[in-house]
Amino acid sequence: MAGHDIERDGVRRHVEIDGPDGAPPVLVLHGITGSTATWDWLVPIVASTHRVVRLDFRGHGRSDRTPGAYDSAGYVSDAVAVCEALFDTPCTVIGHSLGGVTALGLAQSRPDLVAALVLEDPPMGGSREPLDADNSLLTAFRLMRESVPQLQASGIDEMTLAGVLAQAPSPSGPPMGEVLHADAVQAMATALLQLDATVLDPVLSGAVGSWVYDVDRPITQRGVLLAADPSQPDCVCRPAEIDRARAAGTTLEVRVPTGAGHLVHDSVRFRDEMTRAVLDVLAG
Repeated sequence: MAGHDIERDGVRRHVEIDGPDGAPPVLVLHGITGSTATWDWLVPIVASTHRVVRLDFRGHGRSDRTPGAYDSAGYVSDAVAVCEALFDTPCTVIGHSLGGVTALGLAQSRPDLVAALVLEDPPMGGSREPLDADNSLLTAFRLMRESVPQLQASGIDEMTLAGVLAQAPSPSGPPMGEVLHADAVQAMATALLQLDATVLDPVLSGAVGSWVYDVDRPITQRGVLLAADPSQPDCVCRPAEIDRARAAGTTLEVRVPTGAGHLVHDSVRFRDEMTRAVLDVLAG
């Protein structure tokens, strides 16, 4: 694993690079409040045959903070900067949540950069169809917006914070330490201590602005859309948005594992579903 920084337009983006030079490229994108650490588990599965580049979005991980500039266009520009700097051919993009909808925006706005997609519960409705007020993610985001600056100021270490998070309730009710992989809880702790909590302000205020991805325009690249079960309280990729994408001509294969919540790849029960989707798409 090698860390690398890419600077463009005055913003420094941090990436982690794994896999052989010249291998088919894969760009991996985390969700909001996450970081490259959330994908540590995926690297040994993919990097023997592919060049895997994991990006910290602006305001996340070890990339620059850009207060007031946390919007869809900014996140897509982060992905474009990485693709143009590191890849000679179109890549497969793997993205969770914010990373998934950013991958969709990249695929529409720069189809020359994207060969295939693996999307994990992306918010496809964008600003026109915000999350329902009772979505449990919004409750979690409000708590993080308040507590993350306090945690960072307290000097708490990652291991201690991971222990606290493991005892916190998951969206489905049981403690996160029971339903999520230990590496996932550790990755959350790492990401929260690096996070600019103001990335959550546009989401919580509803002022997210215009999104690069338009659900009413087709996605022409092949791939898999792995959506959460709509019965789960933290589902983000809702059936109506999937139907609109299909009506527009998007032909991604849709998979909806029964009982899966938003954190598919973090889940002890459902990580294998994400692994299978990735390997299926990479196999062509």
